[in-house]
Amino acid sequence: MKKAGILNRHLAGALAELGHGDGVLVCDAGMPIPAGPKMVDLAFRAGVPSFTEVLDGLLDELVVEGATAACEVRDANPEAWAFLDIRFTGLGLVPHEKLKDMTADVRLVVRTGEARPYANVLLRCGVFF
Repeated sequence: MKKAGILNRHLAGALAELGHGDGVLVCDAGMPIPAGPKMVDLAFRAGVPSFTEVLDGLLDELVVEGATAACEVRDANPEAWAFLDIRFTGLGLVPHEKLKDMTADVRLVVRTGEARPYANVLLRCGVFF
């Protein structure tokens, strides 16, 4: 049994399968999930676990070379915007409809219980060396 890091066996296993350039969508409970990508659904109740908790846990374990979010987050969810702005230098912003289109190409979707709008980010995996 693991003693630290992400303990959820499905999420830990899915993260171990990722490689350089793979996409990971971390999303709120309302984001439409396309058929195709592997999905780990962590949602338990509205707001649990939160987008910020899950994203911080993932950032502890992943090498991320880029991130993209919906530009609507700036006005519709200032808390999520502030969180993303601090965590990602050069965060790409696209319209929410474009972000939804981009999710078709991700390798993994991690659904949180987040119940605030536009709490979604698409991560692009980097390499540790």
